[in-house]
Amino acid sequence: MGADIPADSRAVRDVADAYVTGLARVDPGIATYLGVPQGRDEMPDLSPEGRERMDDLSRSTLLDLDRAEQAAQGPLSDAERRCGRLLRERLRADLALSTDDEYLREIVNVYGLQQRVQDIFQLMPAKTADDWTAVARRTALVPRTLDGFRESLTRGLEKDTFVAAPRQVRVIADQLDAWSRDSDGRGWHAGFAADADVPAALRSELDGASGLAAAAITGMRDWLRAEYLPRAEAQPDGVGADRYRTWARFWNGADLDLRETYAWAWGEYRRIRAEMRTEADSVLPGATPREAMRHLDLHGESVDGVEAVRQRLQGWMDEALDELDGTLFELAPRVRVVESAIAPAGTGSAAYYTPPSVDFSRPGRTWLPAQGRTRFPLWSLRSVWYHEGVPGHHLQLAQWRHLSDRLSAYQAGLGAIDACTEGWAMYAERLMDELGHLRTPGDRLGFLDWQMLRAVRVLIDIGVHLALDIPEDSPVGAGLAWTPGLAKEFLSAHSGQTPEFVDSEIGRYLGLPGQAISYKLGERAWLDGRAAARAAHAARGERLDLKSWHTAALSLGPLGLDDLQDELARL
Repeated sequence: MGADIPADSRAVRDVADAYVTGLARVDPGIATYLGVPQGRDEMPDLSPEGRERMDDLSRSTLLDLDRAEQAAQGPLSDAERRCGRLLRERLRADLALSTDDEYLREIVNVYGLQQRVQDIFQLMPAKTADDWTAVARRTALVPRTLDGFRESLTRGLEKDTFVAAPRQVRVIADQLDAWSRDSDGRGWHAGFAADADVPAALRSELDGASGLAAAAITGMRDWLRAEYLPRAEAQPDGVGADRYRTWARFWNGADLDLRETYAWAWGEYRRIRAEMRTEADSVLPGATPREAMRHLDLHGESVDGVEAVRQRLQGWMDEALDELDGTLFELAPRVRVVESAIAPAGTGSAAYYTPPSVDFSRPGRTWLPAQGRTRFPLWSLRSVWYHEGVPGHHLQLAQWRHLSDRLSAYQAGLGAIDACTEGWAMYAERLMDELGHLRTPGDRLGFLDWQMLRAVRVLIDIGVHLALDIPEDSPVGAGLAWTPGLAKEFLSAHSGQTPEFVDSEIGRYLGLPGQAISYKLGERAWLDGRAAARAAHAARGERLDLKSWHTAALSLGPLGLDDLQDELARL
């Protein structure tokens, strides 16, 4: 680095851009996620050596970042400052996981390493013969990728204490089993490529590669059940306070006072429970929330058919775009493009979102797991699609992509922190409620049901992993220490979702310590940031213009909880 770098340069963002370029070389899955062609026929290396290459890149990037900041003449610009703080915090948080060897026991039903073996194909172009040639070559490498994953887990077994909990192992084995049984037993990859209109030779290559992938997935499933699971049986479900703090920093971008957070979440739980009781009476006089939700399941508005519900979800997002653009948001035309889709077999129970490629050739998409259902009650879906789609995840993540020339490539594509993104999506749900879009008692009860889920997530996630006690006034488990069994009972008593969803959620909390709390903590930061901005404007005799505030807020790029509220308050 040169010695005379002006304070308003892009030196820090250039370091972040170089990190993204290097990471795409080390992990071709990152390149596909971003929508760049680099490594399009290669697969990630999930072995310990693959992890070490990523860590080496992180360490060298931190040195480059130090040099860039030290060479700056005068204070950094706000854009450089935010980028530098984000990059340094993210790299350190990720390296902390490697220091603790967390990747040697990373068995998770959502966001897990095995999920990347499937997700990478859903994000690939799949239109031309060249596209399908890349798919075939990548599919043939699935066995090598799973071998690397197994090697990492085996190294954890050798350390004895670096073993996942048995509950997680069973969930992942079942997930792999679902992929194996997909497409009449030919496997998920065969189903993915089934409709490809390609020459005979390429069809043969696709089928052969799909067979190899199916065999590897089946082999991984059997190894987990026969070899790994017996070694995991003695492992506790909770990770303990030290491991939890490391993971909570990774997901939230802050060192948290966990007991204060736990106490605050109980207050949120009691507030939402009171609102739900009032809303339930509007749906069915005299009913409890669970009774009202069961009534809505049976008698509320519903849609029959997977394609029909996909179209309804698309319609909701299109309507929200038309109403919000120009009034509460200022959106570029390409940000207005978002698609609804049905999630493939074997995914978790929760809906999710995938962002557009950096050039927007692949649109942002929301995904609904149908899980064999053909009838879809709508009362619990509208709020979810404001969260996953518009004005939630899509507007934030697509806006970052759109501003990639102003932000760094890292901020625009890879630097997201769950507390910032999930917090914004929670804020988006709250905003649509404030605007009156959850008009019917059923829609609003669905919104509150999801609000309750996010509050309960904080209670269970911190409670189980830290083995905390449940308060004496709790309707479930009063005075007892949290266990997975009590967590399931508590969530079942406070959720309108199916038993399958509840099981998936409990597995998620146990496998991703610290992630589940990011929703409510992020929402709190977004709401407090808006309130502080309003107060600052009022002190100057001004009224906060929400369209300008939203546009500026979504242009900041990713922020951790250490910075989010303060940055929002200054807008």
